[in-house]
Amino acid sequence: MPDTDKRSDRELSAIRNYPLLLRRYARLVEVTTDLASRLDLDSLLQHIVDAAVELTESESASLLMYDAQSRQLYFEAATNELAAGVERQMVPTESSLAGWVFTHGEPLVVDNALTDPRFFREVDVLTRFRTKSVLGVPLRTQDKTLGVIETINKRKGRFDEQDVRLLQALAAQAAIAIQNSRLFQQSDIVAVIAHELRTPLSALMAAAYLLQRPDLPKEQQQKLGESIYTEVKRLNEMTTDFLELARLESGRIRFTREPIDLAGLVRECLEIIRPQAEVDHLRLETEVDPALGPVYGDRNRLKQVVLNLLTNAIKYNQKGGLVRVSVSAEGSEAVLSVMDTGRGIPPESLPRVFERFYRVPDQEAATAGTGLGLAIAKRIVESNRGTVGVTSEVGQGSVFTVRLPLTP
Repeated sequence: MPDTDKRSDRELSAIRNYPLLLRRYARLVEVTTDLASRLDLDSLLQHIVDAAVELTESESASLLMYDAQSRQLYFEAATNELAAGVERQMVPTESSLAGWVFTHGEPLVVDNALTDPRFFREVDVLTRFRTKSVLGVPLRTQDKTLGVIETINKRKGRFDEQDVRLLQALAAQAAIAIQNSRLFQQSDIVAVIAHELRTPLSALMAAAYLLQRPDLPKEQQQKLGESIYTEVKRLNEMTTDFLELARLESGRIRFTREPIDLAGLVRECLEIIRPQAEVDHLRLETEVDPALGPVYGDRNRLKQVVLNLLTNAIKYNQKGGLVRVSVSAEGSEAVLSVMDTGRGIPPESLPRVFERFYRVPDQEAATAGTGLGLAIAKRIVESNRGTVGVTSEVGQGSVFTVRLPLTP
């Protein structure tokens, strides 16, 4: 009799919850349909974790991708409180809940994470987020596991079998969407690279053909030799930038977190570009807040950003112009500004200057470049949890501004 009563209670509960379950599955269909139409990887990953929170009725969610080179998991997307603290944070596969899910390829429900020896506590320390319960499922395609989706802290009650099934269904569609997005990005960048390589290759082919003529004057031979050197140098720069951008976009570059004296870094970069500025008789000025504390990020990569902005400020300036660099603190951020007195950027081009391969149309003939420098700089700054922007006025010059966190 008691068993019959229990069974009856479960059946009544299932009947009562059926409309809610039906709505959740209907929402799952809507979400997975939307995933299939998203080709931008960052937007796709964020949409996946937002959907995971909604479908499992949890406080937060995160998505971790596996990096075969380091053999670790890395946070690639997260919601609310987690988002600001865990970007690109490494999670060991051998001593974490996510690592267990990835290694075993099975879902995992933990009602009390703090008592589980597999719980990786460093994330809570970084984010000041309190993890209580966790549901994790693998992101798996037919041939391999890409990573893990975790939902954290069920809002009411415990994670149950329906939560597991919903998250597994979401993960199955998410894995396909991630693979499609990666393939699209790869084919897209290959097509653009092929297009960009045509110009220098055509110039090299023409020069090599003309050099075969026995009646070519020596002066022309010398000019063609210079042209070949210039185009080969340009090809080398393009190849370096292509590889750098591909590594950044694929997430294969891992960033360190260390305190950095931003003022010292700026002075170091100014000394590197000073000879270049002197050739064009440009003045270099600096304005540094002496009370500025350290920023936290990857020093070598941020040095690359500063050098890129300074080089552009020189390249697009006018003879006898000015480049001013200022470093100050605003609230919890350090603000680095690089100002030039160059030609400026037209209003219609401002929204596109950080796009890969984009170059301001009226400046293309005046200066050589790949159109990738600012796209690379933006990726690096964002991976160091900062932002970069630009203001400009035609004929007056431009100001590029980088904001970086002062707290770890």
